[in-house]
Amino acid sequence: MTPSTADAQRRALLRTARDVADDLAADAIVRDQAGKPPTDETARLREAGLPAALTPPGPDRGTDWRTACAVVREIAAADSSVGDVLARHYVHTWSGRFYASHQHATALEEESVRERWLWTGAVRTPWPDEDTDGGDLTLRRHSTGHLLSGRRAVHTAVATADQIVVDAVSAANGDVLVVRIPPGARGLRVEPVHDRLGQRVAGAGEVVLDRVAITPELVLGRRPHDEESTAPFTALAEPALRLALCHVGLGNAEGALTEARDLSRGGRAHRLPGEDPDLFLTYGELASAAQTATAVVDRATDVMAQALDLGPHLDAEAAAGVAALVATAEAVTSKAALRITARVLELADAPGLDRFWRNARVLTAHRPVAHRLRSVGEHYLNGSHRAVAAFR
Repeated sequence: MTPSTADAQRRALLRTARDVADDLAADAIVRDQAGKPPTDETARLREAGLPAALTPPGPDRGTDWRTACAVVREIAAADSSVGDVLARHYVHTWSGRFYASHQHATALEEESVRERWLWTGAVRTPWPDEDTDGGDLTLRRHSTGHLLSGRRAVHTAVATADQIVVDAVSAANGDVLVVRIPPGARGLRVEPVHDRLGQRVAGAGEVVLDRVAITPELVLGRRPHDEESTAPFTALAEPALRLALCHVGLGNAEGALTEARDLSRGGRAHRLPGEDPDLFLTYGELASAAQTATAVVDRATDVMAQALDLGPHLDAEAAAGVAALVATAEAVTSKAALRITARVLELADAPGLDRFWRNARVLTAHRPVAHRLRSVGEHYLNGSHRAVAAFR
């Protein structure tokens, strides 16, 4: 693919994302209030071709990391629940590369594009983490492979995804395997979560598994037991997801600021722009906060893209640097998103504006800023060899 062709495809994909975002924005408030599983929303994504487009880049398929993050942020500005679905989909489509052999990953990605699969999942880190959801899933040997049992919380598209990626412990030898579960598998039950504070349309819930058959082709690979045995490229799986969610949070904040601004211009604010110079100051502060977060997130995105391009040639020092930058992006974005989405409620009076704040609260609830700042400080003081542990 020539550079000009790739650039044209990138522009076309971003135009598609803007069209989908406009469509989602038109009824975002109604859908947020209904809080139903994202059946309609994922249908819109599939109709636009976004799940098939947002897979790892390959010959005549897939999307590079920078472009995919731009698409996620565009969608999140209109509806961060749907942005969340798309962000996690894209990162989970990288699971083959993070955990499997190159040949397995290539075939899986090609099938995902061909079948237009939507991905979700919940793969835990091989070290203690504040986001750990529930007990272990267990794999037991079976004549056709393994039988998978247990339950796991999944943050998006639990009832609408085509592939669910999880890690599970083998009862035979203690190995932790990363597997994918196709929809409609016998013994699979999903329990959607209702009445969430925010991200109501993301489709969160739990998968309950009772002796689900996992054949060899559904096993992606082994997840390391600890950080010391984690290959540098595999170590990118967790920060890649966190960085994609930074784009969701940033898009949500940008959407809140844009909506409040439009309300102010239309005369539906508590104070009209031309009558109160202090209002200019407030909007200036909030816009600056958003732009600062954008700069930090974009820097982390560029470095992550470079690391992903290196693949298995990535070294531990580079992976550690990526982890530290992502932790910085999380800290900055969390503060900016919470501040912006809370302040806009004081600037404009309109039904549904509170959804941005509620979404920001849910997006940041399991990622305390203090943890991220400690990890940045640890990397700064102790060097790169400790950076992968930043997610404790």
